[in-house]
Amino acid sequence: MNTRPARWFIGLMSGTSLDGIDGVLVDLSGSNCHVAGHAAAPFTPELRASLLALHVSGPDELHRARLAANALAQGYAAVVRRLLAESALTASQVCAIGAHGQTVRHRPQEFDGTGYTIQLNNPALLAGLTGITVVADLRGRDVAAGGQGAPLVPAFHRKIFGQPGRDRAVLNLGGIANLTLLRRDGSTSGWDCGPANTLMDQWYQKHTGQPYEDDGRWAASGHPLPGLLQALLGEPYFALPPPKSTGRDLFNPAWLQKQLAHAAGAAPADVQATLAELTAQVCAQDLRRTAPTTRELIVCGGGARNGHLMRRLQALLPGCAVASSAHHGLPPQQVEAAALPGSRSSASMASRAICPRPPERAARAFWVPSIRRRARHGGSAALQAHRADHRAMAHDSISLSSATGASSGASCAKMKVAARVSSPMLTNVA
Repeated sequence: MNTRPARWFIGLMSGTSLDGIDGVLVDLSGSNCHVAGHAAAPFTPELRASLLALHVSGPDELHRARLAANALAQGYAAVVRRLLAESALTASQVCAIGAHGQTVRHRPQEFDGTGYTIQLNNPALLAGLTGITVVADLRGRDVAAGGQGAPLVPAFHRKIFGQPGRDRAVLNLGGIANLTLLRRDGSTSGWDCGPANTLMDQWYQKHTGQPYEDDGRWAASGHPLPGLLQALLGEPYFALPPPKSTGRDLFNPAWLQKQLAHAAGAAPADVQATLAELTAQVCAQDLRRTAPTTRELIVCGGGARNGHLMRRLQALLPGCAVASSAHHGLPPQQVEAAALPGSRSSASMASRAICPRPPERAARAFWVPSIRRRARHGGSAALQAHRADHRAMAHDSISLSSATGASSGASCAKMKVAARVSSPMLTNVA
């Protein structure tokens, strides 16, 4: 039984599916991540349309992106206020908020060999609205170090779902499907398999006017179209070895429309059935190809509520027990949000930097550089060189923004985290 005082953190997540914001309140005073509260809020139609439009080039993008980031921060703050109200906590009792932001472009390692990933966010505004320190920019340093920009979730999956001596896998079915392998030897790896809800939601909304299909009944009423399915499976991304990542930059309505030439005149429900089959097949294929001895697949994200998709996964993986993360102690809609404060890399190091904090200290927003485990990159020499450089740095790409508007340089100088840690993230504040 944990008798230590609670150490509260809040995680906020808005994913590729663009359906809204999930927030969790977690206590990290013990060895495990205890989720004490959950709140969700849908995006307004206006904000969702703005975010969706920013996935492609258009006029005045910088102006529209900053306004969308402001609106997103205000939505995040509303979820935080709800979590505090429902838990009877005050802002001063929360150590930090982990806020991922909203991905609108994701092209790691492309173009110039480094590429980029863009998450809209305004952590300074969120800190000012809530009075709580905000940890953000959780992807950029990983991309700079040669990674795919997703350093936290596999480590969190290991912490929550890993069991010694057992091969397990975790499949997050958000807008994009991402798979984490939790091998019995303790090694962990993860990558994006391909589209999950993003194409199905878009097609469902186009033909029904509703934002998403909850249980998959419409897809179940149709029949997969063999010609279209083979065309979709011919996408070169599916043949790439991990680690790899993707998003709406590739799997978008234009991509689907191009493939629909193979299904002219098809019934919309049959197209939906084909999209569901695509997701099931690429996920099952990746698991069979990389970890054929796995006997447990834990599914989280919105797709875990899609009964048709879950049944198709089980049919394609007959030797593997497919179950929602709810059966393993954490509801599927809470997993990604809990990963932000709950992983060893984000929470423990953030807490070392900012907890315990004096009550009078102003809330701040700071951007955390990150770097992933060697297993996530196949142990590349470039990554190891980056890691060595990272340890040697006295300063890094971190800003502090005071909620009061005062200069935070002095406070920043007092906050420091040891660089030599065994973790996917290294945080240096000097």
